[in-house]
Amino acid sequence: MDINTENGKAVVNKEKKAILSLEKRFTDEKFSRNFSKTVELIYKCKGKVVVTGIGKSGIIAQKIVSTFNSTGTYSIFLHPADSIHGDAGIIRKEDVALVISKSGDTNEIRPLLPIFKGFGIKIILITSNADSYLAKNSDVLLDFEIISEACPYNLAPTSSTTAALVLGDALAIALLKKRGFSKEEFAMFHPGGALGKRLLLKVNDVMAKGNELPVVNETDNMKKALYIISNKRLGCAVVMNKYKITGIITDGDLRRALEKNDNISDMYAKDIMSANPKMISTDTFAVNALEIMEKNKITQLIISDDEKKPDGIIHIHTLVELGLK
Repeated sequence: MDINTENGKAVVNKEKKAILSLEKRFTDEKFSRNFSKTVELIYKCKGKVVVTGIGKSGIIAQKIVSTFNSTGTYSIFLHPADSIHGDAGIIRKEDVALVISKSGDTNEIRPLLPIFKGFGIKIILITSNADSYLAKNSDVLLDFEIISEACPYNLAPTSSTTAALVLGDALAIALLKKRGFSKEEFAMFHPGGALGKRLLLKVNDVMAKGNELPVVNETDNMKKALYIISNKRLGCAVVMNKYKITGIITDGDLRRALEKNDNISDMYAKDIMSANPKMISTDTFAVNALEIMEKNKITQLIISDDEKKPDGIIHIHTLVELGLK
């Protein structure tokens, strides 16, 4: 192992120790009680969680706000410097304040305390200094013990910011579980992510429909059917008997027909189609459509109504491109 790798490993080891030290804090009765009190305060909060910090702690505060919001806890980040130039106007008496400061003596945050107190809101402090000014002027103290930073000079916030971040995650997930926040609710806040698509996207949102549908009648000859299959570019044609779906013609059906007869252009759609094709309704989740296609080894699914009229077609490539697989 070269010196660069050794240095990197040493940092990971120090930060691991910081997390283990934080884990031990939960066995302390006072810390455990304060953590539970914090969860209750935020859970019962009728307004929002105003999270603040500056420098590296400010960046951690913003990450905690992001995690809170995505897991059902309404939060905003308030920059200490901007707060004394008008941004404190976002604070309401229904809120709860969450302050992050390693030293607990951050000069930029001190002016915020009388503002918070003026609104009568509770102040929660995450710090490594239980004897600090901010600690003595907060309502709930979550103090973690950091022996040293991963920085060789014990200066750059490293282990301390890791501990604060993990503590913020612990609060977010404890609140998530207390609220019974579901996967479906999480997906609502992440519609562009893979989970959001899996839990929210229905075939009606992505299927080909209207003029995009390749539809032929049973009595249409294959010359016409081939033209429609080629023109609509979905690799298939839905076969109808008047107003009802009776079959589907896919690339596989065409290959099988050609193996038996070199000239299929004068044959009829009903002679080549696969009867009673798999069909789903428009309210089927897209991920379930993909599962049906994979299970049955097919690449297209017809979306139909109760009367077997075609509403749309979904191609497996569309679902794969959406990241559902």
